[in-house]
Amino acid sequence: MFEFFDDQNYDNMIEAILFVSGEPVKVSRLAAVLGIEEDMVENIAGNMRDRYISERRGIRLIKLDDSLQLCSSPEFSEDIRRALETRKQPKLSQPALEVLAVVAYFQPITRVFIEQVRGVDSAYTLGLLLERGLVEACGRLAAPGRPVIYRTSLAFLRMFGLESLSDLPELPDAENTGDAREGIQNAILKLKMSTQEQGAISSAPWPEGGSDETDSDSGSKGPAPGDPI
Repeated sequence: MFEFFDDQNYDNMIEAILFVSGEPVKVSRLAAVLGIEEDMVENIAGNMRDRYISERRGIRLIKLDDSLQLCSSPEFSEDIRRALETRKQPKLSQPALEVLAVVAYFQPITRVFIEQVRGVDSAYTLGLLLERGLVEACGRLAAPGRPVIYRTSLAFLRMFGLESLSDLPELPDAENTGDAREGIQNAILKLKMSTQEQGAISSAPWPEGGSDETDSDSGSKGPAPGDPI
């Protein structure tokens, strides 16, 4: 006897899997579990996303590169924080945004490359971004010393409301701006505007570690308590 699944059942199955996971789940994994094509999973997910929005549901379905995840609706963010007594996600400092922008636009890259673009030691700031899960190591460069190479994570996409890296604001041409760093600064402004438009709280909690730290690339040995991030 064959078991028949209609689209509504697929909706429910995908919703259940994503809810229990709490983390992004690859579309390919969902397709394998449900026994359907990846394109069908994405179509069903798109319908679910639109339905959640039109019905003003308390959850949203978001796409992060090749994965799907459930998160809370942005309009309920303050209510959730009060109910769960969680802290508001701290803003990234200018140095952190600079490092994040360099990684986002030039990945995969080494720390040396980041420092060449910024013109300042970036080890401490890069370490903070690694702790927060916005940047991750993705291998080593085939060069003397085999330095670690870095890329942005799914958490980066979620934070900036992007489905994939192709959705990043276009990086201004250094030849037109006259300065590569100026181009990065312009891109940072666009990223800042993007974060201000994103109010959703992900079902995956924001890392608590270092929430009262400040990232400084001016030779500081560590964070100063009480400084903004």
